[in-house]
Amino acid sequence: MSKQNKEDIEKVSDTAAVNEKKSAGGFGKKLKYGSMSAAVMVLVIAIVIVANLICGMLMKRYPVKLDLTPDKRYDLSDETIGVLKDLDKDIEITVTKSKDSFSAWSAQYKNMFYQYYGQNVDMPYEIIPEILDKYSVYAEAGKGSITVKYVDVNKDPDVVARFSKNYSGEITADNMVFSCGDRVKVLSQSDLLGMITPSQTSTQTNIQMTFAGEQLITSNIMSVTDAKPVRVAMAVTLNGNTIFDTTHSAIASSLSNFLIRSGYDCTDVDIATDALSPDDYDMLVLCAPGVDFSDDIISKFSDFLYNNGNYEKKMIYVASATATNLPKISEFLEDWKIEITDEQIYDDTNNVMLSSSLACPALQIGDKDSVGTLPTEKLPIVAPFARRINVVSKNNESIVKEVLKSYDGSYLVKDKEKGDTGAFDVAVISRKETSSGINVYGSDLLVVSSPFMFDDSILSNTNTYNNSNVFTNVINQMSGKENGVIVPAKTFQQNNIAIDQKGARVIEIIVIIVIPALIAVAGVTVLLRRKNK
Repeated sequence: MSKQNKEDIEKVSDTAAVNEKKSAGGFGKKLKYGSMSAAVMVLVIAIVIVANLICGMLMKRYPVKLDLTPDKRYDLSDETIGVLKDLDKDIEITVTKSKDSFSAWSAQYKNMFYQYYGQNVDMPYEIIPEILDKYSVYAEAGKGSITVKYVDVNKDPDVVARFSKNYSGEITADNMVFSCGDRVKVLSQSDLLGMITPSQTSTQTNIQMTFAGEQLITSNIMSVTDAKPVRVAMAVTLNGNTIFDTTHSAIASSLSNFLIRSGYDCTDVDIATDALSPDDYDMLVLCAPGVDFSDDIISKFSDFLYNNGNYEKKMIYVASATATNLPKISEFLEDWKIEITDEQIYDDTNNVMLSSSLACPALQIGDKDSVGTLPTEKLPIVAPFARRINVVSKNNESIVKEVLKSYDGSYLVKDKEKGDTGAFDVAVISRKETSSGINVYGSDLLVVSSPFMFDDSILSNTNTYNNSNVFTNVINQMSGKENGVIVPAKTFQQNNIAIDQKGARVIEIIVIIVIPALIAVAGVTVLLRRKNK
């Protein structure tokens, strides 16, 4: 072999060795970078999955409010969330109606509304089960729990029969039953339907619907968890006959509903035939009577408050706007140092227009201890057709607190003649006390001279007037009831896009399953492409 051939062979061998080394190095790089890509992709997928699991657990323990509707119809108020976070008992809510049937209600009553008024309005009853689900979730942040069940009483009557021990009424289809221990509260079909009603600002050409369901649900939860509920006797009849006219009957009903929403146990009584036993009731309410009473009836009131010398009973008296000549009732009030005159209060400066033709005086707080802390001080306290209350001199030890009064610029009108100018009492509390050793016991009488302060259009409009907040605090303070919140109603905005339960489930699947799967597919694709280069 020639020298030249040897050199050629050595060159070929060297070139092959170099190429082999490069090939081995390239494969090593591919293997190195491919492994790193796979590891990074697995890590990313693991992080996404773990993040979703953590978010899911946090949602249960510390639920996040997510509502994309303009009117926030699926949100719970801060007041309700506070109640649920403080919950320390287990509550069961049994709905004798299927979830799907709430949507059927929406279509049915929306169609009825259109036939009667010729307007398309939002009647979203399907939000009720959605709201109940949120109650269950938020309750997990506290020490208690809320379990929601949907049952068919026709197929499974035993489910509600177990409540008969603690509930004397009848539980039928389309009811909502709240139970905690031996306490049971029931919302009827009309209560559920009444959760959505036309707002007070609606007109014939523009009807807007309001949702008051959260008020009812929250108040019933508070009621069944109240260890010492305040029992209220609502005086509505006298020997079977109503004690007020049609207008004041609506006011009495509004006041009763207001107390029920505030967690009080209210029972209608006939003040002639029913016993006002201090063992059965803690408070007596006499709202705007249009008739006077006999001495025997008046004695019932006094005996109830005296409570065999033990006192510690409460009474609310709301004067009628029209029945002013009630001598026996006036005599009873005078014994508590209170007189309601025939003079009506007007104010040309500090007033609120309730309609285009009705201006009523706004009130100021006279005794801050009785009213307590309000969510906002800016909203007015309104008193339509208020009459003057005088604190009279009597030879007894009654203590009178001037709770609410008009402003200094107000004036009195009687028989269309203008009278005195000044600040005049509209709501007062008179207290009689007794003592035993170092302990002091007392009974309280709250007197309000304007029945329309309890009109439902005013009490329910918590974003416009402060009446509901004020009387909740005053009555709770007087009765010793600690828990009490005002849950604002919501007015629905029309033509919005709502996310229902199915939509929320779709979003959940996309976030938890679809997105991680797409990331995994993208990672595998990138890995394979790099490997094949």
